[in-house]
Amino acid sequence: MGASESTASARYEARRRRLLDQVALKETDRTPFVFATRFWAARHAGITFEQQMYDAEKSADALERALLLLEPDGYVQSLYIYGPTLSALDYRLMQWPGHGTDPNATFQYLDREYMPAQDYDAYLFDPTGYCLRHYLPRVAGAFEGLARMPDFPSLSEWRFVGALRAFGKPELRASLQRLLEVGEHAEAAAQRAAAFARKMAALGFPSAGGGFCKAPYDHISDFLRGSKGCMLDLFRNKDKLLEAIDKVAELLLRGVVEETRAGGTPYVFIPLHWGLDGFMSPQHFQTFYWPGLRKVLLRLIEHELVPVALWEGDCTSRLEHIGDIPRGKAVYWFEKTDLVRAKAVLGDTVCLRGNVPTSMLIAGTPQEVDEYCRMLITKVGKGGGFILDGAASIPDEARTENVLAMARSVHKYAP
Repeated sequence: MGASESTASARYEARRRRLLDQVALKETDRTPFVFATRFWAARHAGITFEQQMYDAEKSADALERALLLLEPDGYVQSLYIYGPTLSALDYRLMQWPGHGTDPNATFQYLDREYMPAQDYDAYLFDPTGYCLRHYLPRVAGAFEGLARMPDFPSLSEWRFVGALRAFGKPELRASLQRLLEVGEHAEAAAQRAAAFARKMAALGFPSAGGGFCKAPYDHISDFLRGSKGCMLDLFRNKDKLLEAIDKVAELLLRGVVEETRAGGTPYVFIPLHWGLDGFMSPQHFQTFYWPGLRKVLLRLIEHELVPVALWEGDCTSRLEHIGDIPRGKAVYWFEKTDLVRAKAVLGDTVCLRGNVPTSMLIAGTPQEVDEYCRMLITKVGKGGGFILDGAASIPDEARTENVLAMARSVHKYAP
């Protein structure tokens, strides 16, 4: 191993250890900074957001340039090179750059109802069958022919053999053919992402990304019932919603441990959407949201993984209730919640992450960013258990000098 390789390896290990120690609520030599974004790297590199999603090499080059500029302690891989996959799939759950949104506008999730309330029983009885024959054909054109898929659990003996004629139907054959192309695009994207991670590790940058999971209520709201349907279910279909939350909690955890470990990191990202202040009462939060989310958190922790829960929006009223998890085993990334208050309430339980305001990174000055970071480092970072980041990662429109000020602050100020 050459001198440069040895130095990069030492940097990698120091950064990796610094992050893990902060998660464990230990003091380290300095506060770590993690880089996460959607399309800021593309803007900085001078390519369109659409190019980032469709050109894997340009996307990788843009993100590498950002990491070399900022030198973070860890990064969340934001290649977002699934444009060809989404196009081949004819995906309807979102719009993305150049395909529903402007080539330089971020993706937009579409809040729609894909599972009507009367389908709860069918979903709960057979989630896989329901998804194949009913849900998936609604959310992507490539899945439409799956509505013809045989109901295999109901078939026996010669009925099983006879039902195989479904695979001769033009609609099902067309979908299966389209899905072969989708799979090729998805595999190519996954292989490119893995190669990027290996290269960045060799340059000394550990991944702070890894696995992905959801809060059960969010999954039902985001992908099945829609926000309006799920909110109505809080009052009209309480029992069915609770039963679905229990079922979804088990389904969502399938494969997450193996996928995360295969990626070489312990971190599992969990974006939280509908359980925050303004969307749900404290009573509903404690009944419909927190128990399912806590189940997910505890299961991941049991497998020695690190849940990274991004509490999007403000969740001040939740702080007293969300500390009921093992100490030093998770990260709570707060977007708008006062981190100083969060430190006072949760600082002995979880590592905090965030939360340089989006508006400041876009419209503020480097001096304002530097001062805000100094406040976070000295107040929230005291005693360990803090990772500096943007409020909801680095916004696409952030000024380069402001992002640099944030990245450099961890080298200037001590907790």
